[in-house]
Amino acid sequence: MDEKFNSILSIALIPQTVALIVEKKGFDDITAINEFYQSQVYDLLSNEETKMWHYSSMTVYMMWKHEKETGEVVFPEE
Repeated sequence: MDEKFNSILSIALIPQTVALIVEKKGFDDITAINEFYQSQVYDLLSNEETKMWHYSSMTVYMMWKHEKETGEVVFPEE
């Protein structure tokens, strides 16, 4: 993984998204991290070619939430 790309994910986007999962779902940190890392949204996010790194943490959270509720990943309209 490209170092700058990895930095964007690990310093900002992933922690912020996990914090939203904790806040909105009431999970503890470990559960939230596990839930997010086991999602298809995380798999897509960790692939630089999807360009999901430019989404806000709230957008990524909403995508994750939708995946958990429906089993489908839906990209926001741009």
